[in-house]
Amino acid sequence: MAVNAGDAGAAAVGVGDAAPDFELRDQHGTPVRLSGFRGRKKVVLVFYPLAFSGVCTGELTRLRDEFRDVAGDEGDVRLLAVSVDSMFALRAWSDQEKFWFPLLSDFWPHGGTAQRYGVFDEAKGLALRGTFVIDTEGVVRWKVVNALPDARDIDEYRKALAGL
Repeated sequence: MAVNAGDAGAAAVGVGDAAPDFELRDQHGTPVRLSGFRGRKKVVLVFYPLAFSGVCTGELTRLRDEFRDVAGDEGDVRLLAVSVDSMFALRAWSDQEKFWFPLLSDFWPHGGTAQRYGVFDEAKGLALRGTFVIDTEGVVRWKVVNALPDARDIDEYRKALAGL
């Protein structure tokens, strides 16, 4: 079931809005800046609650297994996954699950990027399952926010990307 991202407490980023820029460190400590992809790649920005949790593991391993043809190093799409977990937890999870895409740590300020996108649950202290498809000009072209227990359908990402 999709939920209104505005329920997360901050103004939600909508379709047609400029995607708020950010710089977060990935599971290896490498800084990744959203605007660094502008003019070069579309971005699928996936916020998820917590590393090692059941639904998140299912979603991200499906992306690992089924999305490389779209968002691998040679493609025109970059997949970025963001949670409030520390860089160290993300590294352990990435090593365990063999993720090929960046897992970005929104650890400090705690959930700051998720807040800017309107997908941070203040009461629980974690990100909702928000997904944003961003074009090469940095504009949000598609989004969905799912309730915490509801896994996303990555086939919808493919459809959204095909429409760009």
